[in-house]
This record gives sequence, C-alpha cells and structure tokens, in this order.
Amino acid sequence: MNQPLEIERKYLILRPDEEQLRPLCSAVYEMEQTYLESREGVTARVRRRVGEWEEFFHTEKERCTDRTCVERERLIDRTEYERLLQQRAADALTVCKRRYCLPYDGFTFEIDIYPFWDSIAVMEVELEREEQAFNLPPRITVVREVTDDRRMKNAALARLIPKESELL
Repeated sequence: MNQPLEIERKYLILRPDEEQLRPLCSAVYEMEQTYLESREGVTARVRRRVGEWEEFFHTEKERCTDRTCVERERLIDRTEYERLLQQRAADALTVCKRRYCLPYDGFTFEIDIYPFWDSIAVMEVELEREEQAFNLPPRITVVREVTDDRRMKNAALARLIPKESELL
C-alpha cells in the first residue's frame, strides 16, 4: 500500500509586502494549528483554516527525512475539531499564521506570515520527489533554505519561537 507522502522544501524569506503579494495569490487563509499529544515518532495536529469558508483538519505526520514525511490528513467537522482540541500537547501553544498561496512556474509556493516576526516569513513548496528541480518566485527575497532546520517546523514553533535575530 502506498503511503501518502509530503515532500517539501522550506525557505526563510524577508517578509513580503502583503498588499503587493495578495493580488498575485490564488488563495489566502487565516490558520490556527494546535498540536496534540501523540505516540512517539508521530506529530499530530488539528487545523482551523478560514478563507472563503471555514474548514477543519486533523493531520498526523511521521518524518522520513528532513524533506519527506508520511502525512495522513482528513477533513473533520467543528465538533470533532473541538473534541480533539482537548488532546492538546501540554507544552505547545497554538500557532497562528496567514498563508498566501502563490502560483509560480507550475508550483504553488505557500508563504506563511506569523504574528511573532516583523521582518521574516517562511515559504515552502511541495514536490513530487526530493530532488525535483524548481525555480523560486522572483519577487520573494530568500534569506536561506531552512528545510533541514528543525526549529522552523510548525510543531517546533508551537514550543519555542526563535528570535528573528537568531535566524537572520
């Protein structure tokens, strides 16, 4: 049986001007991610996503490499979301962010703007294979790739937010 894989690359970028970014994007979402107690080797979360409508998701990830994980995600209703919130990990805060979905050169780049950083943001792109080639969007200023930097995973940000000065 094939496992559902998520293969992505992640970049620390200078925070783009949101008014200039918005018209270039196919979607913009307000998101809240809450990490749950889970078994060893698995990261579990619930997500509330608001765009044109409100949606709720339950996701479990098992890391294979820094770029690849097995991801099981399903749409859930508000009742299940609220029930699952009761399983919040004791050491994790809810991560809030605004996500911009920027289509470019056959890919969709997801730019996450967090309320706790003023001058930086995170951009990721999902791929079909780890070594797949792609071009970065020209209007985005990449500081460095952070795919291998575990501090930049959302589950890690829920526990400890690095200062901008530590990342630049």
